[in-house]
Amino acid sequence: MTTPTDADAQGSSTRPYLIRALHDWCTDNGFTPYLAVYVDKTVQVPREYVKNNEIVLNVSFDATSQLQLGNEYIEFKARFGGVARDIAVPVDHVIAIYARENGQGMAFPVPTPQDSEDGAEAPAAGERKSGIRLASVPDTDPDAAVALEVVPQDETGGNDPEPPAAPPGGGRPSLRRIK
Repeated sequence: MTTPTDADAQGSSTRPYLIRALHDWCTDNGFTPYLAVYVDKTVQVPREYVKNNEIVLNVSFDATSQLQLGNEYIEFKARFGGVARDIAVPVDHVIAIYARENGQGMAFPVPTPQDSEDGAEAPAAGERKSGIRLASVPDTDPDAAVALEVVPQDETGGNDPEPPAAPPGGGRPSLRRIK
């Protein structure tokens, strides 16, 4: 008889399951699910839409084709500027999933430089990227989820550009990570 190791007792990451659940929730309620993704060389996205090592992707069924929300990768085809592209995002590079219409969703810890293969610097705690304000999060659990709250547009400065797939008009909600 074998004894379970610490890795066995901890189980697999909860992140892909939470992403699928929130994607389903958005879809069931008529909301548009958006993914905020930390980009390094392991992420396959159009680089011209990446700002500060991040990209926001519309992952609704209307905006994607062949969407697969797997345990290791999120893969789909989408159009950027009228050109069809294959997208592949490692699940551990998803830093938030939220509804575009109301900002409700969940944020995850940003990968640290040792987590990313190219050694690109991860944003520091408290630094705002793509409208998401990151708070200090304990490093004890890399899959720890945190609550989000909508940040009024005047607090974010309103300087963030709309994601490429967003329709014109109306500001998008911003997110703030809270403990």
